[in-house]
Amino acid sequence: MYKNVNEALDFLSAFRERGERDGVESVICAPFVSLPALTEAAEGTRIGIGAQNMHWEEEGAFTGEVSSTMLNALGVGYVVLGHSERRTHFAEKDETVRLKTRSALDHDLVPIVCVGETLEEKEADRTREVVRQQVVEAVRGLSSDEMTRVILAYEPVWAIGTGKSATAEDAGDVIRFIRKTVADQYDQQVANEVRILYGGSVKPANIDSFLAIGDIDGALVGGASLDPDSLSQLVEAAAERRGQR
Repeated sequence: MYKNVNEALDFLSAFRERGERDGVESVICAPFVSLPALTEAAEGTRIGIGAQNMHWEEEGAFTGEVSSTMLNALGVGYVVLGHSERRTHFAEKDETVRLKTRSALDHDLVPIVCVGETLEEKEADRTREVVRQQVVEAVRGLSSDEMTRVILAYEPVWAIGTGKSATAEDAGDVIRFIRKTVADQYDQQVANEVRILYGGSVKPANIDSFLAIGDIDGALVGGASLDPDSLSQLVEAAAERRGQR
């Protein structure tokens, strides 16, 4: 919940100069009020625009909510689902994440589905159990083709907005486990095609260590994305890393 419409447009203008790099898919996921202006301003660029949440129904008596059809009509291409803050503060459940994922795919939105454990679950050695359940429930009922359109993001709750981050090795271990979970539900080819991001206090100082891990396909960035220069540095790091692969 940052930036009014004018601030968002200023951000996009500043970011656009460095945010379009070959081989890197850049997406700005903004509050609902800025989406119409951003989709228009981003037209003709390679920068995608996404929402931070949505409801699973197309319409109805859900005051204050926004549907996938509304986002699609705006030209929005992506939507973040199941973010830890939605799960923690707004009672988001695995079932509602599944319903939203289904709705997003039905209306040509790319769902960015977040999974991750709390500090208590991590300390109880339940990371894999929790993450597996969240992944399995979110994609339950999807076809193989639909699954390859989903982006998964591992964001350990204990690392969101705390300044703490998992080590690159630990993040890689969990993301490899997530990919194996997808392979168990579908097959290895589908698992290889699914993009899996890491999110959790990612910043210019540590981005390269995460992208050096082969199974980590990118980053879901929080605080470091509020400044266009910082986000540009992340994109540049990703472009350089991709060039090395």
